[in-house]
Amino acid sequence: MALGKYSRVDNNNNNNNRKSSSSYCSTVTIVVFVGLCLVGIWMLTSSSVVPVQTGNGSAEEKKNQVEDQVTPVTSDNNDSSNTSDFEDNRGDLPDDATKGDANVSLAENDGKGNLNTQENQDNTEETKMAESKKDDEQSASEGGEKSGDNSGEQGDSLENSDDKKSDSDENDKKSEENNEKSDLDDGDKKQDESSSETNGDQADNQIEEKVDQNDNKELEKSSDEPKDDGQLKNQSSNEVFPSGAQSELLNETVTQTGSFSTQATESKVEKETQLSSKKYSWKLCNSTAGPDYIPCLDNLEAIRHLPSTKHYEHRERHCPEEPPTCLVPLPEGYKRPIEWPKSREKIWYYNVPHTKLAQIKGHQNWVKVTGEYLTFPGGGTQFKHGALHYIDFIEESVPDVAWGKRSRVVLDVGCGVASFGGFLFDRSVVAMSFAPKDEHEAQVQFALERGIPAVSAVMGTKRLPYPGRVFDIIHCARCRVPWHIEGGKLLLELNRVLRPGGFFLWSATPIYQDKTEDVEIWEAMVELTKSMCWELVNKTSKDAVNGVAVAAFRKPTSNDCYEQRSKQEPPVCPESDDPNAAWNVPLQTCMHKVPVDASERGSQWPDRWPERLEKAPYWLSSQVGVYGKAALEDFAADNEHWKRVVTKSYLNGMGISWSSVRNVMDMNAVYGGFAAALKDLSLWVMNVVPIDSPDTLPIIYERGLFGMYHDWCESFSTYPRSYDLLHADHLFSKLNKRCNLVAIVAEVDRILRPEGKLIVRDNVETMNELENMLKSMQWEVRMTYSKDKEGLLCVQKSMWRPKEVETIKYAIA
Repeated sequence: MALGKYSRVDNNNNNNNRKSSSSYCSTVTIVVFVGLCLVGIWMLTSSSVVPVQTGNGSAEEKKNQVEDQVTPVTSDNNDSSNTSDFEDNRGDLPDDATKGDANVSLAENDGKGNLNTQENQDNTEETKMAESKKDDEQSASEGGEKSGDNSGEQGDSLENSDDKKSDSDENDKKSEENNEKSDLDDGDKKQDESSSETNGDQADNQIEEKVDQNDNKELEKSSDEPKDDGQLKNQSSNEVFPSGAQSELLNETVTQTGSFSTQATESKVEKETQLSSKKYSWKLCNSTAGPDYIPCLDNLEAIRHLPSTKHYEHRERHCPEEPPTCLVPLPEGYKRPIEWPKSREKIWYYNVPHTKLAQIKGHQNWVKVTGEYLTFPGGGTQFKHGALHYIDFIEESVPDVAWGKRSRVVLDVGCGVASFGGFLFDRSVVAMSFAPKDEHEAQVQFALERGIPAVSAVMGTKRLPYPGRVFDIIHCARCRVPWHIEGGKLLLELNRVLRPGGFFLWSATPIYQDKTEDVEIWEAMVELTKSMCWELVNKTSKDAVNGVAVAAFRKPTSNDCYEQRSKQEPPVCPESDDPNAAWNVPLQTCMHKVPVDASERGSQWPDRWPERLEKAPYWLSSQVGVYGKAALEDFAADNEHWKRVVTKSYLNGMGISWSSVRNVMDMNAVYGGFAAALKDLSLWVMNVVPIDSPDTLPIIYERGLFGMYHDWCESFSTYPRSYDLLHADHLFSKLNKRCNLVAIVAEVDRILRPEGKLIVRDNVETMNELENMLKSMQWEVRMTYSKDKEGLLCVQKSMWRPKEVETIKYAIA
């Protein structure tokens, strides 16, 4: 470079030949040198980028594999560093699949990582050779023009390349050190092979990863810009599964050649499309209930043949022998629901186009029609001037209620439009609200559309689908349930699910009105509750604002009162009667004893909220957990696992706008870890424990969460379009053994709102079958990921409805 500069300024005007010769030599030298420099810079840049990305990705991945995974326990494995937390895999992916969880660091660091296969690397080398030859030709043709003017820039380029080389060497050293700490065993080899298969599948459009670009601008930016070591470390722990946006970029740049797809890809996609269209042909359900069809509550044929409706049998579940496989239609004019908290005050009229309740209860401020909205100006019959005042009035009357501290989980009986439960969120309380379907038209549907927890249920002839001794408070505002008749059978059912020391809060006309009927009911209730050993803590006078009064009863914490009764009515249940048995179990007219053993559930009140959420229940110490370890360790591992998955993957890596998510269901909740990990978001989670799974629902309630039992071979007791997001962890593969998977998918479609999300973790075989079914309903696959026969699927429901109609004969009036 010095010679080049000198030759340009060393002009000898006395010797033209010498000048010409010198200039010519200088020019040739510069051209050659510039060409070599450009090639050298390109090679240095390539070698500094590709190995660092691959090495760093691998190192970070293996580091996270050790730190983050929750893996199955093997009794004969002496290596503590490789032991697994779960045998069953229901709450986690297997070893290698969990290592795949950490692969998100690869996607965020560089978009390549260990997912680059050897075949892709070979293709890349060929591409580099072609580009190198092209660069050489360009350098030779452009060197004469640039050699003089850009000499300073070339010097800068050389300095930059030296810096890059230094960074590359430093990163390579770190990568080697990290790799030395990693376990390079057969499992890692399998992981590499699985990664290769994954890329191949992605190239064939079997695995599609799509994430909203607006939600992942930072992720996309990270794939284009080099990172320092601190940034790389932060990214490596940001998600559990790879970023869809980055993986798409990886597929486009590595596995494809130019802008043309391959014949193999085209043929494979067409075969899958034909197979899907042949196998799944969806139809639209034609029933009397129309867009509000609930299969197990709208079985009109079964209801017509009931011998009696005296105990509200016609409002109970009557599921068809074969669950429907058709799709429920949308209401005309349906719109995306209004987001919480605005939805608590108003909803779109066309989403729940019912006005009967507004006509009947409009003067009581239940619901009113206001233009294109349905509005909820008050709280209900008992608190038409506001639910919050009513809630505070209760706490002032009974300080031990202590909303959001001592009292966390509430059962609201005969909830109406569930304004009581809707405003309890402001006091850090969650309420399980229920009412019969169509007792007041669409009341539960209004509640769900508002973003308030509710289910369609009735206290009839069967137990409620909840375990015994789990609710801190049971509330009933002007519910017209005849508690005092038939030996107090219905009130005894509340006694079963009420926690010892918990309150029954009753605000109804018998408490504060002097009509003959009301006085008789109150006297009967006083006698019944006394025989049940419930203590009348307070009976208030009328509230000046809402004009109602409240009676607060407390359940005993010992059996002393039961034993001292002169008359054993109602009787104490026999020891053989399990208070936790609830699914289709007939009601009993008896009381279960209060647990007194310090190690038995119900003998102690849970810790105050929110401490109870993270703390394992005291009564788990002597049990074995769901995944085979000691229950306390099982619980802790599950809790940490879901914290990690939700934080690193679900909240950041799927393109889900969580501000628009309000109603969530965990279809296979186990310990409730998924719901617990979402506690800081403005949403609620219905934790469902399938009837053929370990009965962990009492643990969920002990944590200050709520849920219910359900058999997923039947429809859920909720209206269509109830939930914004459904989560299913290793559920469908189990159900596939005993249920019609097509009917289950139709039920998922029924209860999920249009544009709602479904997240599935399961084995690859089940995932592929699900993916084909959901695609046939024109759902959008937002992300798929698989490793070692385990995978993740995130899909979004579309507004599509089939045109062909199927009439449900048993659901026609």
